[in-house]
Amino acid sequence: MEPILEIRNLTKEFKDFKLNNINLKMDKGYVMGFIGPNGAGKSTTIKLILNLLKRDSGSVKVLGLDNIKDENKIKDKIGFILDENYYYDELNINEIKKIISSYYTKWDDNTFNKYIKDFNLPRNKKIKNLSKGMKMKFSLAIALSHDAELLIMDEPTSGLDPIVRNELLEILYEVIQDENKGVFFSTHITSDLDKIADYITFIKDGEIVFSEAKDDIIENYGLIKGSNDLLNNEVRKEFIGLKESKFGFEGLIKDKYKIKKLFNDDVIVERPSLEEIMLYFTRRSINV
Repeated sequence: MEPILEIRNLTKEFKDFKLNNINLKMDKGYVMGFIGPNGAGKSTTIKLILNLLKRDSGSVKVLGLDNIKDENKIKDKIGFILDENYYYDELNINEIKKIISSYYTKWDDNTFNKYIKDFNLPRNKKIKNLSKGMKMKFSLAIALSHDAELLIMDEPTSGLDPIVRNELLEILYEVIQDENKGVFFSTHITSDLDKIADYITFIKDGEIVFSEAKDDIIENYGLIKGSNDLLNNEVRKEFIGLKESKFGFEGLIKDKYKIKKLFNDDVIVERPSLEEIMLYFTRRSINV
């Protein structure tokens, strides 16, 4: 089966930052969470996928098509929801719909009207007068009204209240029940991905740290807690990151099944959250 998104050796260099040799592959029927600290390269990667930035080298294929040569075909088949509003502020929902619908070959007014009603969006209200949550729902209604096969989302839940965030996640969960669709979801709110993601790709300093099934990550990584006297130079090498205090240590290890060999039963082993995994990869050593 052709991947819905495939990135190979993607590179983009700026004066003070380099997206370096990015590789990832995503199949249909899944949600891929794209995580990393601020400035890691998430938005740059998305802009390169959408051909909003010119890449230095590498390739991007969406639905088996080259994202530069086949840009128009691709954009007819995908929906994108970015962290900023790119609609004309002085126009209302109906006016924006009339403009945007003409660009898509599979636009469906009935689907659009259904989502506008379901989202309780005011058709005659100017975009500038909509709340951030309403703007996000409107963007999602647009993306879902032309039978998009891939949704690309850049921080879609940032700044939204918990109720609206949960509504958005429920909608995405429904979308992904169609195994011919996929969602590429960039966010720093990892708790959202705990709920709906199938795969997690973690980027740091412009490089991919890992891209794995979420269940494998949660199952294999371990958050270890114990006494400081258990630590020595060899043991420290096993940890991705450590947090030490006068009360003991807490650290992240990639293979928690090594723990018995290292510590026997002298430590507590817990299942880490995605947020904790990201924290320890980002801040390798923490003393408190």
